[in-house]
Formats: sequence, C-alpha cells, structure tokens
Amino acid sequence: MSIETGIQDPEAAEVPPPGGAPGQKKKRAPQGHNRLLTRRDRITLGLMAGVPTILHVALVWVTALASIALAFTTWDGIGFDSIKWVGLQNFKQLFTDNPQFWPAVEHNIIWFVVLILIPTPFGLFLAVQLDKKIRFTRIYQTAFFLPVVVSLAVTGFVWQLVYNPDTGLINSLIGANKPGHYIDWIGNPHLNLWAVLVAASWRHTGYMMILYLAGLKGVDPSLREASALDGANEWQTFKNVIFPTLRPTNTVVLVVTIIEALRAFDLVFVFNKGAQGTELLSILITNNIIGESSRIGYGSAIAVVLLVISLAVIIPYLIATFRKERRA
Repeated sequence: MSIETGIQDPEAAEVPPPGGAPGQKKKRAPQGHNRLLTRRDRITLGLMAGVPTILHVALVWVTALASIALAFTTWDGIGFDSIKWVGLQNFKQLFTDNPQFWPAVEHNIIWFVVLILIPTPFGLFLAVQLDKKIRFTRIYQTAFFLPVVVSLAVTGFVWQLVYNPDTGLINSLIGANKPGHYIDWIGNPHLNLWAVLVAASWRHTGYMMILYLAGLKGVDPSLREASALDGANEWQTFKNVIFPTLRPTNTVVLVVTIIEALRAFDLVFVFNKGAQGTELLSILITNNIIGESSRIGYGSAIAVVLLVISLAVIIPYLIATFRKERRA
C-alpha cells in the first residue's frame, strides 16, 4: 500500500469548496453606477445638472414663451392687471403703421448681404494662406481673431474714435477734418449704416477665418497630393478639390452669418442707438420694451417676427444635420 494516499497537499486543503463554507454569505459585487455613487455624489450631480437646467429653462424658454404670449397683448410693464388681450392688433400695426419696421428689415438684409459677400470670402482667403504653414502663422491668427474676442461694445467705441469728424483717423488721412469739409460718418444717414458695416466686417472676417481654417485642417492631405500628381495648379486644386470638401463648413458659415445679421445690435447701439438710417429689428425691440414709451406687447411682437425669421433658417439646418447623422 502506498503511503501517498494518506497525504494531502496543504495548498489543496486550504482551497474552499466551490459552494463556499457552510453558513458563510457570499458578497455581491456592486452592480451599475448606482452602487458606485454615494448619496452625497448623487446630490452633487443633481445640483450640477439641475441648477443650470433650471436657469436655462427660466431665462430662455420661459422668457421666450412669455414674449410670444405678450405679443398678443398690450402692456406698459406696470402691474400684471394692466395686461390686455388685443389679438393680432400689434402685428397689424407693425406691418402697416410703423414707418421704421420695413427699413429695419431692409437694413438687416443689407447686413447679411454685406457680411456674406465681403468678410466671408476674405476670411476664407486668410484661412487658405495661413493653412500653408507660413512663418509667424500663430501671430497672424491671433491678430486677425483678436476683434472677435473683444466685446462688440468696445469695438464700437474704438470705431467711434476712427470715425470722429474732427480728430478721427479717416478724416485726418483724407483731409476732411477742417471746418466746412467735415464728413460725419455716424450722423449722415447715407453713410452711417455703411460705416457700421465696415466695423462689423472687420470683426466678422476673423470669425470666418477661424471657421474655414478648422475646415481646412480636416482636408485629407492625399487629395492635395493626388491633384498635384495630375498636374493641377494651386487655384485648380482649391477650386476642384479643396473647396468642395468644405461644404459642411460652408453650411455652418451661412447659418452663422445669418444669425449674426439678425442679432446685430451692439455696434449700432454704441454708434447712434439705431437712429437716422441705422434702424434694425433688435433696436426696435429694445426701444419699445425698455424705451420711454415701454410698449412691451408691441416690442414682443417685433421679437416674435425676429424669432420666426431665425427659426426659418435654423430649423432646415438642424433637419439636414440630423439626417446626415442618421445616414452615418
């Protein structure tokens, strides 16, 4: 008889049976994220997500819905009991009896046309040049993008100094700062809108440059190499290869430019508060809601018109974007 049959491996003896020791409860591993978060963690996450959500709903959605409701009323802003329902009367008066409304719409359209035709192509040109990795490209990017970072109110004050009839830079350069030869760039109703648009274009160029530069960084370098092998020059490569790949960027640029044209306010308000040829829809809204007359219902009607125009642009863009994501 072999003596090995009576000897047990000590390590084997220490291994518990598969079912565990009798009477011993098995520890259940935590399942899901709820088991990993303490009560304090859940309260912290609730506050971090809940407070911004409440503020967003209160300051954006509630105020937007309140403006839509007030557009069908008349209210001077003193006491809620003075709110009176007038139906479509505000819109009827707006479209037929307000001499400033249609000029404001025309100026907003001009604002968009100028931004899309002048600073947008110039921003694309700067982006193409900076994408070539020239020397000091970071400095150039910072210099061109600086107006976008600066507040529009500050930009307006700077350009007021430039357009000053007496000591302004432009009049000093062209010799129009002498008595009898002054050019009033801000007070002249035939010049002030274009003067403001120059300042707006100066800022918009840097914005477009950054958008297009980001789009150019996403272009496959092999496309440029293939075009060069086919004998295409730089302009042919850009026109036939690079620019078609910027189609998503062009869509974003178009939507951003439309929104910029519709929400234009700061520059005009700093220049001359939207008077004498610089009327805009945003200026009319401000003047009627917080102006001397305080016609909140009438101002809300103008805001609803501006909202409808904005949604007519934004909704098709969102629909097209969601369709592309579903196809992808």
